[in-house]
Amino acid sequence: MNTNFSIPKSGELVVPMTNDYLFKALLQENEHVLRGLLCSLLHMNEEDIKSTEITNSIKLGESFTEKTFMLDVIINLNNSKTINLEMQVINYDNWTERSLAYLGREFSKILKGADYADAPPVQQIGILNFTLFKNYPKFYSTYMMQELENHNIYSSKFALSVLDLTQIDNATDIDKSYRLDHWARLFSATTWEDLNTLAKENPIMAEATNTINKLTEDELVREACFRRNEQLAHEAVIARKLEQLTEENAKMSAALSEKDAALSEKDAALSEKDATLSEKDMIIMELKKKLAALTNDE
Repeated sequence: MNTNFSIPKSGELVVPMTNDYLFKALLQENEHVLRGLLCSLLHMNEEDIKSTEITNSIKLGESFTEKTFMLDVIINLNNSKTINLEMQVINYDNWTERSLAYLGREFSKILKGADYADAPPVQQIGILNFTLFKNYPKFYSTYMMQELENHNIYSSKFALSVLDLTQIDNATDIDKSYRLDHWARLFSATTWEDLNTLAKENPIMAEATNTINKLTEDELVREACFRRNEQLAHEAVIARKLEQLTEENAKMSAALSEKDAALSEKDAALSEKDATLSEKDMIIMELKKKLAALTNDE
């Protein structure tokens, strides 16, 4: 344990660790940190990782837009498995579909010109700053296609995982044994004190903190992170507005449904009254006929 570690900084981080540009820069800049994260997420031992290659690396500090390149991290692990990593902080209520699209995209890429049976496995891992399924909160989950009744796995080559940064308190003993809670605390950090505390507990966290310090002291990288922060802030405003409008529409729809139900009840009551009036009109006509007949008889 690196108890003597300390970065001579304090206060808020200039860039939050949920910034996906900084996330990608960290993993791209420090392979040892990348390997450590993969060991935790995939429940592997360090010696089991022979090689890693980020196949969609970026030139750090280069001007960018989201259309220029994606900020997910695609990793060729041991030349035998593709890992797609993404940090996602804004909930657009479409992560399940988005992650499936990422997974399908990577799986289809590796099949080009190859036999289906030779396709290496692909795993998409989302590090989310929100809870995907609010009724089933869980810190770390992995999903695979399986038969509904006997739970037989359809294929082990197609998997999805989710690390929920908002559910650290729900980390299981297994999660903690692989230090997943440490990684979640790293990515949730907002101050240098948070990072320094982690660094003193775990050598790989110390190494990550050193790299974060180095990256955020680079003016070009820092500016790129700031531009990404602005994009994320703008997206967050749009997401909140969308959520607000969705809630307002739901309330309006509910109110309209209530009004429709009330109008339907009134229509039914009016129809009943009309029927009663029609029935009374018929009785009146019959009585008039009888009265007329009696008058004529006289």
